[in-house]
Amino acid sequence: MSYKIKNSNIIVNRNKKYSITTVRDREKNDRPREKMLRLGAETLSSPELLAIILNTGTKKEEVINMADRILKEYGKNSIINEKNPNNLEKEFGLPIVKSCQIVACFELGKRFFKKEGLETTTIRNAKQAFDHLKDMGKLNKEHFRGLYLNSRYKLIHSEIISMGTLDTGIIHPREVFRPALEYSSSAIIIAHNHPSGILKASSEDLEVNKKLNEAGRILGIEILDHLIISKNKFVSLL
Repeated sequence: MSYKIKNSNIIVNRNKKYSITTVRDREKNDRPREKMLRLGAETLSSPELLAIILNTGTKKEEVINMADRILKEYGKNSIINEKNPNNLEKEFGLPIVKSCQIVACFELGKRFFKKEGLETTTIRNAKQAFDHLKDMGKLNKEHFRGLYLNSRYKLIHSEIISMGTLDTGIIHPREVFRPALEYSSSAIIIAHNHPSGILKASSEDLEVNKKLNEAGRILGIEILDHLIISKNKFVSLL
């Protein structure tokens, strides 16, 4: 028995109709925008706030479910630091307009954050680095991230370098060190997650680690640490 999509909200088979829930199907007071007006933005969950930014879902996915999926699969810290809308479009099948809305929203927030001088995160050891990156342990896909520090160990930039299996052919030193040069960083902490929960470094992990440390010595930008992260646990390769 085959299914066929007849319109934006109904999936039909031979005998039955299955409705796809939309925001309009919710009680009015439970809709994100109305809830914000009634109770204030601080009462909304992260998916509800992101749903307001996205405004609408797609033919196949209700907007709050879409927002929740994006935050769970991408990670809150990761999406905050995503700068390329094309990555979101490719990873989640989002329309490019919605991908641009997400990146623009978080970029604007970061600019205000920097303007007020609120960036006070200091990272001096592996535990502090893990505390900043531990959301990676919840991700279902492997992410490779970089934390960029100034000479006083203040975090000045965070970037998703790649997504997918760690591979020496994918992780090129220029992708890791480009932000360091752009932001005049003195040192870098790199990290990737193991969705399997196994913290043992693979041969590819060790090869990437060696390659990046050699590049760092040539450029005079130190790799302070390389963490492997799983849920609530981490191990350092240095």
